[in-house]
Amino acid sequence: MKKIDSDTDLSPQFTRGAVDVIARTPVFQGFFTMLRLRLRHRLFRGGWSGEFERELFVRGPAVGVLLYDPDRDLVGLTEQFRVGALERPGGPWCLEVVAGMVEEGESLEVVARREVLEEAGLAVEQLHFVRSYMPSPGGSSERLHLYCALVDLSEAEGHFGLEHENEDIRLRVFPRQAVLRAMDESGPDGCPIDNAATVICMQWLQLKREQLVAGTRGV
Repeated sequence: MKKIDSDTDLSPQFTRGAVDVIARTPVFQGFFTMLRLRLRHRLFRGGWSGEFERELFVRGPAVGVLLYDPDRDLVGLTEQFRVGALERPGGPWCLEVVAGMVEEGESLEVVARREVLEEAGLAVEQLHFVRSYMPSPGGSSERLHLYCALVDLSEAEGHFGLEHENEDIRLRVFPRQAVLRAMDESGPDGCPIDNAATVICMQWLQLKREQLVAGTRGV
């Protein structure tokens, strides 16, 4: 029987210094950038790998924000067209958390509050950090920082987005339990909510909801 590793240190064996990037070649520069990297790296068994190439989708940091109304137990999600979901069984209009790119020099919380105002027309009452993660480290450099914003959703909904950025965003409000049921009933073809950021935020909300509600009521 294989011995279970009881080491509690989860740090990887290697760090950035174990990678030798030999060449970076831009292969596309448009709304996003694609690089072709020629590189090699250290091997677990010792020594170095041979040189090989990988394409890297270069995308900077972004912020995602789940809108939650603790007084009414409501969740606000944006609905908008996503080109990457063209072949999605349910179509390319996706229900997601509010999201936006972080420009150089901007703080994450400033971006989160700005995007909530632009995409939902709401002022954030409280902002809680959820987690930071890489959506697709196998080929993309993007890191997404997730937050939960406490807001009043009693009269939210509507159409938002910046016209000069071709944004066409519909804000929709649902009972929290309705969103959870839709996620729980999803099958192989997905469900109306099938993107990682929204799923992660909803799972976090399930874990932290009692604390959030108690905090807003001063308990």
